[in-house]
Formats: sequence, structure tokens, C-alpha cells
Amino acid sequence: MSPVRTDVAPRSRPGLPDSGLGMGWEPTVLVLTTLLLLSFGLVNLYSASAFLAQRQSLPDSYYVLRQAAGAVGGLLLLVACWRIPYTAWRTLAWPMVIGVWALLILLILPWTTAIAPEINGARRWLTLGIALQPSEFAKVAILVWTAHMAVKKQEHFRSLSRGMVPFLVVWGLLLVPILLQPDLSTAFVVGLLGGLTLFAAGARIGHFAFLGLLLAPIAWLQLRTGFRAERLQGFGDLELYAGASGYQLRQSLIALGSGGATGVGFGEGRQKFGFLPEPHNDFIFSMIGEEWGLLGVGILIVLFLTIIVVGFRIARHAPDLFGQLLAIGFTNLIALHATLHMAVGLGVVPPTGLPLPLVSYGRSFLLVTLIGIGILLSVARGDPAARAHHA
Repeated sequence: MSPVRTDVAPRSRPGLPDSGLGMGWEPTVLVLTTLLLLSFGLVNLYSASAFLAQRQSLPDSYYVLRQAAGAVGGLLLLVACWRIPYTAWRTLAWPMVIGVWALLILLILPWTTAIAPEINGARRWLTLGIALQPSEFAKVAILVWTAHMAVKKQEHFRSLSRGMVPFLVVWGLLLVPILLQPDLSTAFVVGLLGGLTLFAAGARIGHFAFLGLLLAPIAWLQLRTGFRAERLQGFGDLELYAGASGYQLRQSLIALGSGGATGVGFGEGRQKFGFLPEPHNDFIFSMIGEEWGLLGVGILIVLFLTIIVVGFRIARHAPDLFGQLLAIGFTNLIALHATLHMAVGLGVVPPTGLPLPLVSYGRSFLLVTLIGIGILLSVARGDPAARAHHA
């Protein structure tokens, strides 16, 4: 018997183990990019919010410490969602929709103002020891539920009444309370996320066109009244409405234009000193453009494109349709928010109030984003029980 040689290279390529980050390179890149964006966001949040905090007689680190606490909690949720088999979310689909719907109803009841106060003309936050924004968690609920039901109703998609209408009913239960807060931009995003997931599952494009025709008059009426009409006026003519409804966009463009190629320097931006509204939230992209310039903006865009490309690659290699739809849905969540937030800062679309994922201040959306990334990692990991069964 000849001795076993130990100096021969193995025939198969070495790889990471089948647990943790070992299911391909995509999870590793996704985790590293997430941590980079999160760190970059916290650094810039401090720069954007220090003056605002001081003006409110708070410590200059007030907002960044709160966001950091949310980031720690969000990372714990990311790890938990990563380790939970993604197939387990199917059993949680209906409970999530019902739970989020109940929280949304609490926001609009006239006798719940003690826990759902009106802030800036809207009731969007529940204060139950900590402040939560239920409409953000509606994004998770609608993505999980739509993916679950789309798998079940594959054979009914050719029928409008049996295919799309049941989805519209449940979506409406979530969208109507969000509209009544009022929060049109979030309702739009929640509905669009559900629609894109259903379209990816194979729903007919003609049904979406019919739905668009039905909703167009409602959307037109919503945009023609109140502050939304003023925003559209300001968007249409920044010079005429520079001191009123066009002020936000004008200051945003000034901030971006001031940054040039490499920015005015970290912490040296001027627009955050009371000129640019919500520099730590709605317009943090513009503040980054002022302090980091085109170079910083370019790096930011590359990081988001990395997450989006990796997310869709995970969807492409998902073990089944449910995993594929989950991955598409949560990738769309990040892509839509990042695209619309940057488009607002550049003056391409009217102000929407949507945060920049992993960067803007806002713990509810930060938790939702990290939960979504955890689910993406879970899809990339696959279902360990299923792998063991087929092994």
C-alpha cells in the first residue's frame, strides 16, 4: 500500500464553509458594503446634526448617538434574520400584515393622540417608550406577504379578479391609514414595492396598466391640494418660489454646487447652519455633496450600486420563487429609497421626505433596512434544512 502524499494540491478549489458567509462571495460583499455605508452615514450624520442639536439645547452628539444605538439594535436584527431560514417568513406573512395594520390604525384614531402625537402636521410616530414609525415596518410586511401570496397564486395571475384584486384589498388596508396620516410619499413607496414584487412573480402588465388608470385621478387630486401643490409649484419654478415652496430644492442645489470636485471639507459645509432644511435626514445627500464633493457622491453611488447588484445576484441564485421574490423586494426597497433621495437632492423630482438608506437619521427606517439586508443574507445562505434533506 503506497503512502498518502500530502504535497499534492487538492483538485477542488478551497472555499469558505457552508455556514455564515460561505455561500458564495455575494454575502461577504453585502456585509462589508453595509458596514461601510453605515459607518460613513454615522460620520456624516454627526457633521450634519451637531449644529441642529446645539440649536435645540442638546449635546452636539445627540442625534448621532441615537442613530448609533439604532444601528447596534439593527445589526443584531440583521444577524437574527440572517440566521433564520428565509422560508420561516412565510408563516409570519399574515401576522405581520395584521400587526402592522393595527399599529397604523392606532396612529389615526382621534383618542390616541397621547401615544400618537401630531408632529409637523402629521401623525406618523407611536411613542411607546421608544418612538416607532409603523409605516416603515409596513414595507417589510408588504414585501413578505406579497412574496408569500404570489407563490400561492401563480396559477391565478391571468385573472384580474382572482389574481390581482386580492392583493389590492390587502395593500389597501395598509395604504389607506398611511395616506390618512398623511404620508403620500411613503404610501407611494409601499404600494410600488408590492407592485414590483407582484410583477416579478409574473403578474400581467395589462392589469397594472388598468390599475394605473384607476388610480391616476386619485393621485392627481392628492397632488393638487395643500402643501403637495405648493411643492410642485416650487419644483416647477425655483426662482419664482425661492423663498417659499422652492426653498428646499434651491438650497439643496446650492449645497451640491458648492462642493465642486472634492468638497469644501468634512465639517466645513455651510448649508447645515440653518440654510438647508433637514440636513441630517431628507437632504443628507446634498450635505455630503457639499462637504465631500463629486468624489464623495461618486463613492456613495458606487456603494449603493454594489448593494443593488449583489441583491439581484442573490435573487437570481435563490433556491426557490419565494426566496427570489424576497431578494428582489428588499433590493428594490434600498434601490428605490436611494434613487429617489438622490433625485430629490439633485432637483430631478419634487421633495418626497424619503431617507437615504443606512445614512439618513431615522431609526425606524434604519432597522427596516438592516432587517431587509439580513433577509437577503438568509436567502443567499439558503435553507439549511432543505440542503440537509437533499444531501
